[in-house]
Amino acid sequence: MSDIVRATVADRVALLEMRRPPNNFFDEALLTELADALLALDDEKDVTSVVLCSQGKHFCAGADLRGMGEAGIRRVYRQAFRLFSGRKPVVAAVQGAAIGGGLGLAMSADFRIAAPGARLTANFARLGFHQGFALSVTLPRAVGPQRAQELLYTGRSVDGGEAAAMGLCDAVADDPREAAIEFATRIAAAAPLSVPFIRATLRRSLVSEVSAALDCEAAAQAALLETADFAEGVAASIAKRPPHFVGS
Repeated sequence: MSDIVRATVADRVALLEMRRPPNNFFDEALLTELADALLALDDEKDVTSVVLCSQGKHFCAGADLRGMGEAGIRRVYRQAFRLFSGRKPVVAAVQGAAIGGGLGLAMSADFRIAAPGARLTANFARLGFHQGFALSVTLPRAVGPQRAQELLYTGRSVDGGEAAAMGLCDAVADDPREAAIEFATRIAAAAPLSVPFIRATLRRSLVSEVSAALDCEAAAQAALLETADFAEGVAASIAKRPPHFVGS
């Protein structure tokens, strides 16, 4: 492991931790190490389930894709795609914010446990941008297409309680990491050969859908990177003021 990703194993549960506090912003390097670590766990016979968590105040506040261009975004999303390719169930422990791509990262897991005060948001439209990290697929699968449209079109935030009510997370806990470990331990008590097969059957269409979505999302994001509205959305977010979009 490295300074930014660490994996530990206890009682058939692997704890996979991002270590870029307080915000745990991701880039190609972090996602590469995260995917490497997750896929390596496929070969660990003493691991049945995985908890995805992070150090610091926030689970993941997203990524800064400015200046990357389409080629850079696609490199990032190649690593994001690998996170959907593992064989073992993943439970994400969400404290603080899961924003934009950070929400996409949380949605790559099979289950999510959120703190009551967690803030989950696909805020792309508030930035003059397009959703990424396969949220085009994972968000409707979790909350339904109508609610996904509302969240993506408005970019509004939901807390842990509302997230649980709409299916965006599976439970709410004051200590989401501890609760995620307990959840993953219940999975780990099942037959270790059965669980990966059950998961593969349930998620049989997800990988191909994610691949197609990431391709479309990268193209749309690249098209919007140089617009005046995206520059305004970022500036407004930094200044904590409402954006003033002009449609160009």
